[in-house]
Amino acid sequence: MNDTLRWNLADADDPQLSMFPDARREVGIGEYRGLEFYEVMAKTIINKVPGPPRFGFQYTVNPYRGCSHACTYCFARPTHEYLGLNAAEDFDSKIIVKINAAERLRAEIQPSKWGGALIALGTNTDPYQRAEGKYRLTRAILEVLVEHGNRFSVLTKNSLAVRDLDLFVEAARTMDIRVDFSIGTFDEDVWRLTEPGTPHPRKRMEAVARLNEAGVPSGVLMGPVIPGISDEPAQLQEVARAAVEAGAVSLGTVLLHVKPALRDHFLTWIEDERPELLPRYRRLYGSKSFVPEGMQKRVSQMVNQFAQQAGGLRRYQRHKPVAAKPSTTTAAAEQLRLIG
Repeated sequence: MNDTLRWNLADADDPQLSMFPDARREVGIGEYRGLEFYEVMAKTIINKVPGPPRFGFQYTVNPYRGCSHACTYCFARPTHEYLGLNAAEDFDSKIIVKINAAERLRAEIQPSKWGGALIALGTNTDPYQRAEGKYRLTRAILEVLVEHGNRFSVLTKNSLAVRDLDLFVEAARTMDIRVDFSIGTFDEDVWRLTEPGTPHPRKRMEAVARLNEAGVPSGVLMGPVIPGISDEPAQLQEVARAAVEAGAVSLGTVLLHVKPALRDHFLTWIEDERPELLPRYRRLYGSKSFVPEGMQKRVSQMVNQFAQQAGGLRRYQRHKPVAAKPSTTTAAAEQLRLIG
């Protein structure tokens, strides 16, 4: 399966739709002002990641393409160029909406076709970006997964995920799921500079705490850590300590990677916003996508040390699926018991 799209219902008078001869365009108003939504019908919704599983999953679902979080470092930006849009402003503001995502998912995970493998959401663009408040596709997808008892994981930068706490709690009663939050820094200036469309990182950490309190395992991905911008020890320690206090069940760390398709865009941004760092970035990413392994290892060790100094992460005990489904959050927490 793949993420091929079928575009329907063209508006031939709109030049923005030249690459989408069958898409329906809607201009955002009110809280969605500045965004354009291209409503399309997906032919398939489950995407198989090529090669062996590297991050604990092999299948993904992405109800949106493009992302209003506007993270300058986003590795998914070049995918907009495949659609005839640009990887800069268009990626931030022209959002592809697969309006039939839940219907396609329901069809594709029928037992006769599907083996029940874990499905990851948030691997390409954020499933809880601003468009989700309007279209609620992620919630509809979760409803299908919960109904079918299909394991899933979520990675997001948006505290909006707490809206779906009821579904996460219901899922956690009978299967192992994860809802993790990407929180790279608490530095106000860095946050506004690098991911201006996201909720405040402290709001995300509050969401981590709330989910764990409800018995839903939630961790923190500190990433990307941006060399020269968000990698100072004090910056790292602040997030690590807060993750421990929020009861995070994991704390991952990943340094910025800049793949070739993103390199020109990101280096241009560095030249505009932090020109003093440009020589360093040309050395780090001029011919490579990833920082040296030793650099990644040092930062990860530092973050782990900070977490241990703060008391260490909480662990959760995996549980066997149960037939009965208790009706309260407290009962769910007992089924997925957090160990201090």
